[in-house]
Amino acid sequence: MNPQIENNFMYHAPKEGQTEKYEAIRDKAKELAHMIDELCPNSREKSVAMTNLETAVMWANASIARN
Repeated sequence: MNPQIENNFMYHAPKEGQTEKYEAIRDKAKELAHMIDELCPNSREKSVAMTNLETAVMWANASIARN
């Protein structure tokens, strides 16, 4: 059994201090999302930027939860 796979596919209940870290990452990403929304014309590229920002938040939060 691969412990990395087991860790990556299990539920990780928030530990003390993690919720605040998740919120800080989301707040900064939201700030950038608003900037992108205001400055960039509606386009495929803008949509990709927003999607990748969401992806970055997800992976950043996963790094906190998993480690």
